[in-house]
Amino acid sequence: MPFPDFDPYLPFLHWGDFGVRWYALAYVAGILLGWRYAIRLVRNAKLWGGQPPTLSEVQIDDLVLWITLGVILGGRIGYVLFYMLLDPSQRGELFSNPLVILQIWHGGMSFHGGLIGVAVAMALFARANGIGIRKLADLVAPAVPIGLFFGRIANFINGELWGRGTDAPWGVIFCNDTIRKYNQGGCPAGIFPRHPSQIYEALLEGVVLFVLLRVATHRLGWLQRNGAITGLFLTGYGLARIALENVRSPDANMPEFPLGLTMGMMLSLPMLLAGLWLLWQGLKNPPQPVLDTPAA
Repeated sequence: MPFPDFDPYLPFLHWGDFGVRWYALAYVAGILLGWRYAIRLVRNAKLWGGQPPTLSEVQIDDLVLWITLGVILGGRIGYVLFYMLLDPSQRGELFSNPLVILQIWHGGMSFHGGLIGVAVAMALFARANGIGIRKLADLVAPAVPIGLFFGRIANFINGELWGRGTDAPWGVIFCNDTIRKYNQGGCPAGIFPRHPSQIYEALLEGVVLFVLLRVATHRLGWLQRNGAITGLFLTGYGLARIALENVRSPDANMPEFPLGLTMGMMLSLPMLLAGLWLLWQGLKNPPQPVLDTPAA
C-alpha cells in the first residue's frame, strides 16, 4: 500500500521553511480537548459519589498552563537525554551546537519525557494548591489518551516512527514525493511495506485506553479511589507500548540493548510497575471520604 502524499505542513500555512505543522496542531488539539474533557468530569457530580471534585473549573484553567509547559519542556529534555545523547550521529551536533536543544520545530519529542515533565508540573501545582497528587493525577489521566491519539496520527502524516517490515496486506510503503522532498531525495524507511505502527498506537494508546478509562470513571466509580485511575492509565499505556515495540521499528543508531529490548520498552517498564502498584493501592480498600479542602 503506497503512503498517501501527505505534507507535514498545513495547506496555505507554509512559507518556505516556515509553516504550521500537523504535529503542532496535534499538540494544540490534545491540550484543548483534554482541558474540556477534564471540565466535563468535574461538572458530573455522579462521578464523585457526592464528594467534591478534585478541582474547580477555574483551577483546571490554571492547570492547563502548567501541563502545557511540562509536556513541551519534559518532552524535549527527555528526547535529548534518552535519544540524542545515545545516538552518535546526533551527539556530536548536540555538543558542538547546544542550541539545537531549542529547535523543536525540527522534531524530537519523547512521550516518556513529556510524562515526567507533566508529573513534575502536577506535583508543583498540587503543592501550591494543597491537593493530593494522586487525586490530581486521577483527574488528568483520563484526558491524556486524547492527545496520544492525535499525536500518533500526526506521526503517521509525517511518515515517521514507522513499523518493521511486513507482508500483511495493510503494510505501508513510507515513500512518496513529499518524503523525498524533505529527505534530500531519499526515503529513510526504504521502499518495502512496513507496519503502520503509528496507527496501531493511535488505536491502542488513544482509543482503547480512552475507553478503558471512561469505563473506570463513569461505570466503576474509580474517581473515588485514590490513584486507581492513574494506575490504570500507566498500566494500560505500559502494556500497549511494550507490545507495539515488537512491530515498531527501533530508533536508529541506538545502542544494542540486551534481550532484544528497545528504548521504548525499557522506559515503559517502570510505568507498568508503577501502574500496577497504584492499582493495587487504589483498589485494596473501599472508597474513603475526601479529606482535602473542597475546591474553591
